[in-house]
Amino acid sequence: MSEDSRRQFLIQSMTGVSAAWLAASWPQIAEAAESSWGQSDGNWSQFAFFTPAQGADVEAMAAQIFPTTDTPGAKEAQAIVFIDTALVTFAKAQQEAVTAGLSDLQKRVTAMGAGSFAALDEAQQIAMLTSIQTTPFFRAIRDLTIMGVFAAPQHGGNFNKVGWKLIGFEDSLNFHTPFGSYDV
Repeated sequence: MSEDSRRQFLIQSMTGVSAAWLAASWPQIAEAAESSWGQSDGNWSQFAFFTPAQGADVEAMAAQIFPTTDTPGAKEAQAIVFIDTALVTFAKAQQEAVTAGLSDLQKRVTAMGAGSFAALDEAQQIAMLTSIQTTPFFRAIRDLTIMGVFAAPQHGGNFNKVGWKLIGFEDSLNFHTPFGSYDV
């Protein structure tokens, strides 16, 4: 599967699920927007939920889920910031699945003779992600990665609005009504 078709598949598969989840979680998302954890200056060095090693592994996972090609990916969008913020605010319900998944991931990586998922080469990372793609852990990280690439920057992630630039979103507070006449 090519990088573009993999990216398109992920985006299309998340459209309905994300919209429903977003509608149900709006109050918690608004709370996260006000959280100081959602602020990124481009040099993320502390985590609210992850240890530094876990953060590096999740960032490497996100980079494989939404890879950098000739356009920015999850790493450039700093999706890890959004994921970390989400897990201590509106996605607290996913903490258990993520913690258990990280533990399982570390066991699998250790069995391969590596120290961390982030230390694996690209082919090994993809093989590992393929083997866990049906787990609640992978689904949580995948969903949060996609959201982190396209969320409003004040939620963490989408650093320098790279996700919005990918889809041509115009960040403007000046919206105009469509052309034409209307019965009022």
